[in-house]
Amino acid sequence: MSSSKAQIIVVGNEKGGSGKSTTAIHLTVGLLRAGLSVASIDLDARQGTLTRFFELRRNFANSNDLHLLHPNHETGGSEQAVTASNSVEDQKQTETLIRNLASRYDVLVIDTPGSADPRSQVAHVYADTLVTPINDSFVDLDVLATVNPQTIEVDRTSHYTETVWQHRKTRASHGLSPMTWIVMRNRLSSLDAVSKREVGRLLRDMSERFGFRLVDGFGERVIYRELFLKGLTILDIQEDTVGKGGLSLSHVSARQEIRTLVEVVRQRSPVLKSPT
Repeated sequence: MSSSKAQIIVVGNEKGGSGKSTTAIHLTVGLLRAGLSVASIDLDARQGTLTRFFELRRNFANSNDLHLLHPNHETGGSEQAVTASNSVEDQKQTETLIRNLASRYDVLVIDTPGSADPRSQVAHVYADTLVTPINDSFVDLDVLATVNPQTIEVDRTSHYTETVWQHRKTRASHGLSPMTWIVMRNRLSSLDAVSKREVGRLLRDMSERFGFRLVDGFGERVIYRELFLKGLTILDIQEDTVGKGGLSLSHVSARQEIRTLVEVVRQRSPVLKSPT
């Protein structure tokens, strides 16, 4: 584990639909555009969204004679193979794949499934930076902690938070640097609401108690969904390709959201930190 060259970034959350793959996609492309060599692994064998995105990206580039940046992308095996095989062997294979890629690239981005998959557990232990996207709602707060419905205060930590704590202890026992944990509030509404303020208050409290950095993530924007079928991100779009009006305010905001996330990840990493 200590021989890794790469900064290993794991996008993890044991709840589906939180935007993990969208986050992994934009982190990967953003870091590529920052001039870093990047590898990526898709451990979500059932959905395979990250893998599908880079297939679409390569096809679109080839069909339109475009030069688009690509990572060295790998999958963690098919769902059928993982289900049929021994979990210990799965973990060993995942560990070998992570070590191999981490020794050759500046950054390794790993997308994980929304479950306590054995391969996902391995990835979490290796994470120098863990990025946990959550939807901005009380429903998704459960992945971090149980909230008392009467007092609207944290009652106890969730299984996932306790698991992250155990992974941090495992890294310490191996003499590795502390894991940086970033929780990003995803699908933020532009409208003010009591629930939005309460969710924000609880997350700030959890941030201090559980030791993660809280950042704003991606808004609920059509542009993220529209570009997927071309394998593109808003970072790939030039102003002269979107009409006479150039980039819309929504486009500019989406681009800034991605750049902010990439910069936060880089600032928290001694390997990727931007020069000042």
